[in-house]
Amino acid sequence: MIKIIYMGTPDIAVKSLEKLNEEFEVIAVVTQPDRPKGRGNKLTPPPVKECAIKNNIPCYQTERISKDEELLTKLKELKPDFFVTFAFGQILSQEVLDIPKFSTINLHASLLPKYRGANPIQRCIYNGDCKTGITTMLTVLELDAGDICETEEITITEEMTNIELKEIISDKSPSLLCSTLKGLYSGELIPQKQCCDGVTIAKKFNKQDGLIDWTNSAKNIHNQIRSMVDFPTAYTYFNEKLLKIIESKVISTECKNGICGEIINVNKNGIEIITKEGTLLITKVKPESKGIMNAFDFANGNKIKPSMKLGE
Repeated sequence: MIKIIYMGTPDIAVKSLEKLNEEFEVIAVVTQPDRPKGRGNKLTPPPVKECAIKNNIPCYQTERISKDEELLTKLKELKPDFFVTFAFGQILSQEVLDIPKFSTINLHASLLPKYRGANPIQRCIYNGDCKTGITTMLTVLELDAGDICETEEITITEEMTNIELKEIISDKSPSLLCSTLKGLYSGELIPQKQCCDGVTIAKKFNKQDGLIDWTNSAKNIHNQIRSMVDFPTAYTYFNEKLLKIIESKVISTECKNGICGEIINVNKNGIEIITKEGTLLITKVKPESKGIMNAFDFANGNKIKPSMKLGE
């Protein structure tokens, strides 16, 4: 049976680990250390570690695998056929890549060479793309530049959020990884060189990226909001207090007279805002120090009326 060492960390990588453990022999898991989480900063294990423990798979945690000599020695002793990485969060050195008998396979959440880097899921929605996908590839030292094994396209709808896309990718990734590993092991799958044209880099968002510029178009602001529902979350200000915008809808792309950020209507559907190009409906918000609520309820509680302005 094919022997695999799996390297991953967050929720999105759990289903793939479970499937690989059913189809092959996962002899070990490598993941990030436990991190403080929540209001109490309680030390919490990564989801992949929890999955490994549940399935009685030996699990190793390291801050930097390439510098962990003890772990490297152990991985060499295990003599794996493949390393499989998915959202691991660490750069692998050539010494690490040379350990498996066949190769190191990475699952990347985009259609390479587009959106190489750490944040492909959010960036494709932020940019308003109508499709993305997943790619299995041979890992090399250059960032996400290895030969492509297999790909699968995913349609992005106009209302899809980064959380929803992440779940779709989590569901589709296990079968693609299994197919790739079987094909490489049998020799039936021949990886293809990546095209040098169309390379883009998907950088991580920071908190400042969430600030909404109401002089942007309704469509672009909507894409910003749905691309960062969990982090950093799009935000604006109302009465000098932070207001996170959780959900929105473009109701018009036509320009209207008024000031960008001005509220032009409040109804049971939410709060309508003028942008540079079009009108945006805000449907869910998270006020400062409060939970997520319907925008209409927020408007009623704060006596919001037309002609008031967001962003101040």
